[in-house]
Amino acid sequence: MSTPPVPFGRRLREEVAARGRLVAGVDPHAALLESWGLEDGPEGLRAFSRTVLEAVTGQVAAIKPQSAFFERHGSAGVAVLEELLAAARAAGVLTILDVKRGDIGSTMTAYAQAHLLPGAPLEADAITVSPYLGTGSLDPATELARQHGKGLFLLALTSNPDGPQVQHARTARDTPVALEIARHAERAGAAAPGEWSSIGLVVGATVGDAYRRLGLDAAAPSAPLLAPGVGAQGAGPAEITDVFGERAGQVLVSVSRGLLSAGPDLGALREGASELAAAHR
Repeated sequence: MSTPPVPFGRRLREEVAARGRLVAGVDPHAALLESWGLEDGPEGLRAFSRTVLEAVTGQVAAIKPQSAFFERHGSAGVAVLEELLAAARAAGVLTILDVKRGDIGSTMTAYAQAHLLPGAPLEADAITVSPYLGTGSLDPATELARQHGKGLFLLALTSNPDGPQVQHARTARDTPVALEIARHAERAGAAAPGEWSSIGLVVGATVGDAYRRLGLDAAAPSAPLLAPGVGAQGAGPAEITDVFGERAGQVLVSVSRGLLSAGPDLGALREGASELAAAHR
């Protein structure tokens, strides 16, 4: 009888306890590659990805590659993403692949298999997903994550200014959409008391009082929180406390530009990661 996989939520909590809350975004956009003196092509992506992974290994809870910056280079760029995910796995670094997948039926199943099935070329430890086709549309991904010890982060309160148009809107039951998503995450995660769920939420560090005012903190107490908006978008340690209150200890602080601007020097990147990790402990 095979041993069940360790849940992603437990592995994530252990990494945060050991290395802090920092998640390093891997966002090789064209301007950043140029500033690093790298070509805006597959070889530039490869050099960039290897350098970032080497710099942050052992200093962050996870890395978060943004799939779009690899996909824009076609199959050669996707191949580099495959290499990065495999290298991170070999180095023992958790990966949260930012793909924001969301669809229904067999299509959602295929998305989940692409990223959550062990041995898949684009296998990650967790992915971001969009629940805006209805929370039930995510069931295939939730089931696969549960089977294989993987994780999901559901878009709930994003850091973009237009997010409230949908996320604060009220359902027929007069419940904010974001609150419905949080409640679904808590049910789907079904974490044991005191454990972190493997089903987390994406909540921007720039959403002000919305996370608590709309009741997400009470609705999903076990959910880890992936928080973009730190650094270049203006949020810092004070905002993490202000936005998340008692749940601040469950926040994964996602930093991209604020870290990557220190490159291409490997030593400078390592120092930057160390300083950011210390600032957000």
